[in-house]
Amino acid sequence: MGKRLIQQRRGRGTPRYRSPSHRFKGAVKHLSNAAPATEGMVLDILHCAGHSAPLMAVEYDSGDVNLAFAPAGIRVGDSLKVGGEELNTGNTLLLKDVPEGTFVHNIEGRPGDGGKFVRGSGSFARVVAHTPKGVKVKLPSKKEKLFLGHCRASIGVVSGAGRVDKPMLKAGTNYHRMRARNKLYPRVCGISMNAVDHPFGGGCSHSKGRPTQSPRSAPPGRKVGKIAPRRVGRKR
Repeated sequence: MGKRLIQQRRGRGTPRYRSPSHRFKGAVKHLSNAAPATEGMVLDILHCAGHSAPLMAVEYDSGDVNLAFAPAGIRVGDSLKVGGEELNTGNTLLLKDVPEGTFVHNIEGRPGDGGKFVRGSGSFARVVAHTPKGVKVKLPSKKEKLFLGHCRASIGVVSGAGRVDKPMLKAGTNYHRMRARNKLYPRVCGISMNAVDHPFGGGCSHSKGRPTQSPRSAPPGRKVGKIAPRRVGRKR
């Protein structure tokens, strides 16, 4: 008997898989079609259930109000700039104009996509080197990735560091945290389920699970992992 995939269960639209997106403030992207050296001012610092980091609403000279990640040290009333070469906290520059050793966040994977990398609270990346093929950036995972020079990034460290240091203390707190972003919680291991719910389910309390031992008659390539012994019993 087949089982519905998680994608199919989500498509049904029940409250268990429904995200409260009506409470989200909006998408966080770099200002599109911005003129060179467009200036703006921070109107407010916002909390959004859909993001781990605080957001800031920025009003630009063109009259557009855009959402951006609030870097550490930003205040309401501070002036920001999109474009140019000023390295003030919160400014958005092209990676080719950012000197080596600068902390950046919300980096575009491709020019104009609005930002895809380094968007979590307390995260930052460091510009390592400028090469003829692009700009090498060290990500929070310690991996170095090459970006095109015309990809945009914001200067500074995303605020909200230390969020994961606070303990949840009880499962109910974690339940509401996961529900705010439509994450399935709690997750039950397969060996604790019944046989109808999971391939590892069923059996007695300590004998649950499917044996991982490969059969003795398996062909090469299939006989991997825990291989069946050639003989059993005490050697005499």
